[in-house]
Order: sequence, then C-alpha cells, then structure tokens
Amino acid sequence: MTVKPGTGSISTVDGFGDVQLHVEWRTPTEIVGESQGRGNSGIFLMERYEVQVLDSYDNRSYSNGQAASIYKQHIPLVNASRAPGEWQTYDIVFMAPRFANDGSLQRPATMTVLHNGVLVQNHVEIEGPTVFRGKPRYEAHAPKAPLQLQDHRNYVSYRNIWVREL
Repeated sequence: MTVKPGTGSISTVDGFGDVQLHVEWRTPTEIVGESQGRGNSGIFLMERYEVQVLDSYDNRSYSNGQAASIYKQHIPLVNASRAPGEWQTYDIVFMAPRFANDGSLQRPATMTVLHNGVLVQNHVEIEGPTVFRGKPRYEAHAPKAPLQLQDHRNYVSYRNIWVREL
C-alpha cells in the first residue's frame, strides 16, 4: 500500500503494547525535495512513539530526524539506508511504558531497531511521546494502542507488515 499525501495516516483497528514488528517500506525512485521533504513518513507505536521513515540515502537532514531515528530523541548508530525506490526493512522490538495507578511512570518504553538487518537502535529508552518541538513528557495512557503509518505529505509505500505481541 502507498500513503497518498493528504489522505491521512493509516492505523490498525487493534491496539498493541509490547511487540516485535516487521515493516518493509520504500520511498519514491524519483527524488523530489530535500532533507525532511524526501519520502517522509513514520511508524508510530501506540500512536505516540515514532521510528522515522525518510529517504536518508545521500540526503542531509538533522541527525535525530533521519531514517531509523527515534524521532527527535535517538540518532541511529549508523545510516543503513538504501537508494530511493529500493525496499527497506525495519525490525523493531518495542516494550511499552508502564504506569502506576496514580499515573506516574514506573518504567519508560524501550526500543531496539534493525534497519536492513543492521542494528541502529540498541534497547534505547524512550523519553516520552514524539514531539516536534520541546522535550517529550510521559502522560499515562492505556497499555495498548494502535500502530500507525504516518501521512507526512510524501508518497511512501509499505508491504509485508507483521506484528507479534510479546
């Protein structure tokens, strides 16, 4: 499936917490734009915690916004991006945050990401939901929420998506 700009993000009906997620994605072969304007999308776990999807092949952008970053929180260990138009893979292990009955954070979320088979995020602690500006801050939420593929006004295709609850 391909996210058509302006049609809205795609979300699962079911909610998920701790998961192993496999996603294949590709940006358009024809390069249009630069930096964050090239094949920009994102995979949101629990509709809050984003792994950036971006054409980062020979494309300068801010480091915590490139492909496989935990957007605005963790820079990938290496740029494992393939050329535009080539299928790429993310294999993600996500452990959801835990909250006490009073809403306080008991344990932050963590994420491990392999991009095209290369470890790029190694059990990193998530500081809170993805924000464009400012510092992320946790707010208590349900233990499960949908997965979401972001419409960020760029064509991005997805296939072979599977999720396994942990």
